[in-house]
Amino acid sequence: MLRLGRVLRTAALHQQLRCQSGAQATAAACGDALPERCDVLIIGGGGMGASSAYWLKCRTQHEKLNVLVVERDACYTTASTVLSVGGVRQQFSLAENIKMSLFGYDFISSCRSYLGDVDLNFQPHGYLTLASAKGAETLSRNSKLQNELGARNELLGAAALRSRFPWLSTEDIELGCYGVDKEGWFDPWALLMGFKKQARAYGAQFANGEVTGFKWNSAGELSGALVACADGIERTVQFDTCVLAAGAQSGQVARLAKIGTGQDLLSVALPVEPRKRYVYVINTQGRNCPGLATPLTIDPDGTYFRRDGLGGNFLCGRSPANDEEPDCDTLDVDHGYFESDVWPTLANRVPAFESAKVQSSWAGYYDHNSFDANGVIGRHPHYRNLYIAAGFSGHGIQQTPAVGRAIAELILDGKYRTLDLSGLGFERLVAQQRMLEVNIV
Repeated sequence: MLRLGRVLRTAALHQQLRCQSGAQATAAACGDALPERCDVLIIGGGGMGASSAYWLKCRTQHEKLNVLVVERDACYTTASTVLSVGGVRQQFSLAENIKMSLFGYDFISSCRSYLGDVDLNFQPHGYLTLASAKGAETLSRNSKLQNELGARNELLGAAALRSRFPWLSTEDIELGCYGVDKEGWFDPWALLMGFKKQARAYGAQFANGEVTGFKWNSAGELSGALVACADGIERTVQFDTCVLAAGAQSGQVARLAKIGTGQDLLSVALPVEPRKRYVYVINTQGRNCPGLATPLTIDPDGTYFRRDGLGGNFLCGRSPANDEEPDCDTLDVDHGYFESDVWPTLANRVPAFESAKVQSSWAGYYDHNSFDANGVIGRHPHYRNLYIAAGFSGHGIQQTPAVGRAIAELILDGKYRTLDLSGLGFERLVAQQRMLEVNIV
């Protein structure tokens, strides 16, 4: 029988999942003792950091590679990973994102062969991306690339959309792209705990603490990190290699290493910052309601929704315009935003949602890359022992398997062996060459 948290995902259950009183949360919060040194220090124990630890130790479980993950949020109460909607899709415009998400699907759909006894509750209902006449050509071009690379989606005109999805209004819709395979959504908490449990089984350590500074050796390389521990004492951890995977806080941690405030290559900042996003849980008494196999549907204006469990609930949301970004000091939810910006589109696109009522809600952080809204992956051009995995701007959860594997390859092999992600390296920030992704939700 599925756990209730995997059947009905309300805001209250989100809080339980993030820091409940049961054994699962206790295991998440009980960190290992902070050692004085390690071979690889990973800053951030969310999806990217835990995946990196998993892949590093998966490949070196019989070798003496000491991998330490330091996470400041012991219960993951504000971690982007567990507050995400948990989607996996290949409907991107960049080949790198498509390929990473294809591997993400392969990993998620066969997670037991990687992570052991873990159930990610994958729901294979696909994505449906809608386009107006203005966006139809781009949608068509992207679909062609996606299918060439191994995705499986099909293009549907307005009449075909109405036939396939009778609950959908196709007013102003020219074309839709429907993922018929390899897309859907899953339980992000279960994926994170799976990475963490298996990494620990292979010998990785997970400690609680916040990195507050760095130390340098005589050659100017990073050699240690200052960590503020829960007991109020600041301790130093020496390392040979460091991975920066601190999610929405990655830009701030990078500045501690003089990235963005130094000279030459160090004058270029890591442009990653927190952006708050709201997720609303709605229910409706309207007729002709989307059924259980409804795909995650994305309107041309970015409003999205999907089914959530068996109770008739739906998750929905929309990223605000750049000039309307909400304050990130707290994770409070603006319910007025649903009424003004989300509900009108929902009601127009799905008539059954005219009577939609918010049942609950939550907010989470995107680790937003303000340069081009794409992940920064790879070795820093100045610090040869610092690797970065940050800035995924909302589509990172599905790419954690591929990014963690890529970081492990760079550290252990000195190069990419599976997917070439060099186009997403820090060098593009230095050269001011954007890797723009069209399909950001």
